[in-house]
Amino acid sequence: MTPTLRTERLLLEPYVPEDEEGFAALFQDVRVSQWMGDGPASEEEDRALFGRIFTKIYAQDLFDVWAVRRDDVLIGHAEIKPTDVVGGHEIVYALAAEVWGSGLGTELAQALVSYGFGTLGLTEVHATVAVPNRASLTLLDRIGFEHVRDISEDDSSTTRVLTCRQAATDRSPRSSATRRSSAATR
Repeated sequence: MTPTLRTERLLLEPYVPEDEEGFAALFQDVRVSQWMGDGPASEEEDRALFGRIFTKIYAQDLFDVWAVRRDDVLIGHAEIKPTDVVGGHEIVYALAAEVWGSGLGTELAQALVSYGFGTLGLTEVHATVAVPNRASLTLLDRIGFEHVRDISEDDSSTTRVLTCRQAATDRSPRSSATRRSSAATR
């Protein structure tokens, strides 16, 4: 069962059916969806994805998926899930374009990493990011992720595989921020 997590400014909690409109709006914003999975999808496909969160992911307890809220408003989406692409657990996050540049992405990513290390007991957490997504690459580098390899996609684009290792986080000068985030999520 996906737990509720808290950070200084964010609440991560399981989706409820009433979140469908906000979810669809988030994923229909091309500024956001261009960086998610295979990119923008139809509204019908996004609504079907939202339905599968309940009928498949939550029903079978496959992995953790959260609605991300600030001041009771849905502003994002987050996941941590096992994936064969990275051979471990990958974090996935998206925030509404209106909150970009406010530090919430860093806060969210740190919370996911802390959850992976602390609650799930992982020693590594991974992320996959399209090379043109400089903002996410910079954010993840800043919190301790390292470039591991590149994946050449069928459409000739490149996806960067990044890894954050728990030992590296513990030794990093950035670890105090990570520990604060971890403490805030309990």
